[in-house]
Amino acid sequence: MPQTVQGVIARSKGAPVELVDVVVPDPGPGEAVVAVEACGVCHTDLHYREGGINDEFPFLLGHEAAGRVEAVGEGVTEVEPGDFVILNWRAVCGECRACRKGKPWYCFATHNATQKMTLTDGTELSPALGIGAFVEKTLVAAGQCTKVDEADPAAVGLLGCGVMAGFGAAVNTGGVGRGDSVAVIGCGGVGNAAIAGAKVAGATTIIAVDVDAKKLEWATGLGATHTVDASAEDPVEAVRALTGGHGADVVVEAVGRPETYEQAFYARDLAGTVVLVGVPTPDKEVTLPMIEIFGRGGALKSSWYGDCLPSRDFPMLVELYRQGRFDLDAFVSEKIGIGDVEAAFEKMHDGAVLRSVVVLDGGTA
Repeated sequence: MPQTVQGVIARSKGAPVELVDVVVPDPGPGEAVVAVEACGVCHTDLHYREGGINDEFPFLLGHEAAGRVEAVGEGVTEVEPGDFVILNWRAVCGECRACRKGKPWYCFATHNATQKMTLTDGTELSPALGIGAFVEKTLVAAGQCTKVDEADPAAVGLLGCGVMAGFGAAVNTGGVGRGDSVAVIGCGGVGNAAIAGAKVAGATTIIAVDVDAKKLEWATGLGATHTVDASAEDPVEAVRALTGGHGADVVVEAVGRPETYEQAFYARDLAGTVVLVGVPTPDKEVTLPMIEIFGRGGALKSSWYGDCLPSRDFPMLVELYRQGRFDLDAFVSEKIGIGDVEAAFEKMHDGAVLRSVVVLDGGTA
C-alpha cells in the first residue's frame, strides 16, 4: 500500500521550503523504496529551489543520502530489503553508447523511478536529481541504490553528491597520483573533498585557494599543505611560487566562474591538467588565447559527478572511511532535523558550514 510520510518541497521559485505530507507508492518493476536515514543539504538543492535547474515545480528536495532498503519491485536483484545503501543519481543503463564503450561513468541514459511521488492531493513531485531524499522514505530506481558496509549515514551519505564530486574531480578526472602537486580553487564542500582526495592519492603539494579564512582552515584540516588567500595575493603567482615557479600538475576549479577558471588555467604547469567541477551559470563565458591553449599542452577537462561509478567508488571510499584514511566526519558541520532545511540553506549561503545533514528516524543522532 502507498505510504504517507513527511518531506521537504520547494513549491515555487524562491519561496521558502515547506514540510508536507508526501505519498510514496509501492515500488514497481525495477524500483525500490528506501527509508532515508540521513541527507546532506547541497547547493544543488538550493539551485532547485531558486529555479536554477528547471521550472518543474514542486520539487521534492534532497539527494545526498544514505538509508536502508525497505521494499523492492519486480525484477530487482542488485539490492534487497534490509540493505544499507547510499543513493546515487547515476544509475547506469548498461546500454547507451558510453556504457557500450566500457565507460559507464559517462552513462548518457541513467535510470530514475518510473512512478511519481505525490502530494496528498495527487500533485506529482519532481525529485531532485531523480532522488528526492528530504523525506522519511523515497522511491528510486533500484540502480540508484549502492550497497555498502554499515557506517554513519550522516557521513557516508555525502558520497551521494558533493564529496564524490570533489574526490572524483581530483582522482578520477584529474588523475592525481603519488608525488603530484595539486591546487584547488574554491574550498567549499566540493573543493575540500578534492583536497582530501588528493591527499589519499598521494599528492605531496596540495594548495588550497580561497578568499574565506574559515574555508582555508577547513582545507588545512583535510590535507592542504599550503593555503592561499586570493583576496590578499595573486593566486596564480602564489601557486607558481609554491611549485618551483612552474605551476601545479593538476588544478581543480571548484567555483565555476570565468575569473577563477582563468586563474586555474594559468596556475597549472606545462602539460598540466585543469579540472572544472564548479558549476557555472548559463550566462558565464571565458576567453583564452588559443596560442596558450596550444602552447601549454596538457588537458582542460570538466568533471560531472567526479566521473564516478557508484558501484566501484562508493564501497571503496566507505572502506577508506572505516579505516580512518578518509575523514568523512570532517565534512559534517552539523546534524539537523527535517524541519531545519531552510535555516541550513542560509548557513550554506553564508559559508558557515561545509555540510548540514538532515538526520531522520533511524539515522545516527
